[in-house]
Amino acid sequence: MKISIIGSGYVGLTTGACFADIGHEVICIDNDSSKIKSLLAGNIPIYEPGLEELVQKNVKKGTLHFTESIEEGVEKSLVIFIAVPTPPLEDGSVDMTYIEKVARQIAAVLKDYRVIVDKSTVPVKTGEKVYQTIKRYNSHNSEFDVVSNPEFLREGVAIHDLLHPDRVVIGATSERAIKIMKEVYAPFKAPILITDLNSAELIKHASNSFLALKISYINALSRICEAAGANVQMVAEGMGLDHRIGKHFLKAGIGWGGSCFPKDVAAFIKISQELGYDFKLLKEVSQINSDQKEIFLRKIRDVLWVLKDKRIGLLGLAFKNNTDDVRSSVAMDLARVFLKEGAIVQAFDPKAMGKAKEVLPSIHYCSSALDVAEEADCVVIATEWEEFINLDWKSMKSKMISPIVFDGRNLLDKKRMIEMGYHYVGVGN
Repeated sequence: MKISIIGSGYVGLTTGACFADIGHEVICIDNDSSKIKSLLAGNIPIYEPGLEELVQKNVKKGTLHFTESIEEGVEKSLVIFIAVPTPPLEDGSVDMTYIEKVARQIAAVLKDYRVIVDKSTVPVKTGEKVYQTIKRYNSHNSEFDVVSNPEFLREGVAIHDLLHPDRVVIGATSERAIKIMKEVYAPFKAPILITDLNSAELIKHASNSFLALKISYINALSRICEAAGANVQMVAEGMGLDHRIGKHFLKAGIGWGGSCFPKDVAAFIKISQELGYDFKLLKEVSQINSDQKEIFLRKIRDVLWVLKDKRIGLLGLAFKNNTDDVRSSVAMDLARVFLKEGAIVQAFDPKAMGKAKEVLPSIHYCSSALDVAEEADCVVIATEWEEFINLDWKSMKSKMISPIVFDGRNLLDKKRMIEMGYHYVGVGN
């Protein structure tokens, strides 16, 4: 099928590459001319395992194209996905400026029937607003349908999630649009759930908020484990073996971050409030997450006493492993606190240092993970990169002023680290 995707950011580009790879003809559109030029030259602005190869393969094959022109995309495609940013506002609500602008731009050039698909994460009832906007500004009175098709991508494994989804949610009432959307997803072997527009939009916020709740639950439990002399990892394993609970998202640490959970939880609280419901449970989920970082910082201060002039080795800057995304990263938040309190921060991340430098240039960026230990008063593990587990921790110890490790992701074996002579501090153990 002929598909256009407006917005060539993380979701748009990854979705476009995967759609092209399974046989659709895809036009990715973006108003950033430098990004389009970069993509046409084969350069990918984000790190996602396998994405660069997938883009280059399908550009060469002729199934993936890039342009700045919305008019070209609307003219040449039957299905137009909207995948533009929906950034958070200070009050927790979502900035809908980009969605509204794109809806008007589509309306201005719409001449024949098209299916307009909201792929961006949006508040419930956005589809209704998109429909009204296109109808209002479409001078040709062309037929069209608006569909909600939320994405459920995890950064670091987004290609797998797209090609092997747990489910495909299609929010629509038009049988014509539903038939077309089923054709779009025909190559994917996954259950397709057909709902109304509003239910589809709620599914995304409800899903992400529930996963955030699960993480905050185990983080709250980690504090009880510390007080009781128990091990949260063992408790989580025992819980996860119950198939009703499952093991996923039961990993204690220093809190969730990234571009989805913080924004989506805040947005869902705000959406619920506007609908007349005070979602106190989600407010507590958010508070637990914030507290978890502060409790970890307290542990560091308790051991180091004063952070001023201390040299802190920071392992990890991305909000999670297998990505270069530093948006709402707990690791970056820790670095900011360290710097504010006068510490010297020397950091390493396998993929995120380029983007981190744009935000925090005052960090000393190391060329290897081993280098963060050089004359360090402590090492802090803030991102769960697997390579940090396999570091030569004996060599790390020999480089440090004092062998202290604060493991914010429980990556390392506590018993082994203590046997090696480290003062080891984890989460909930």
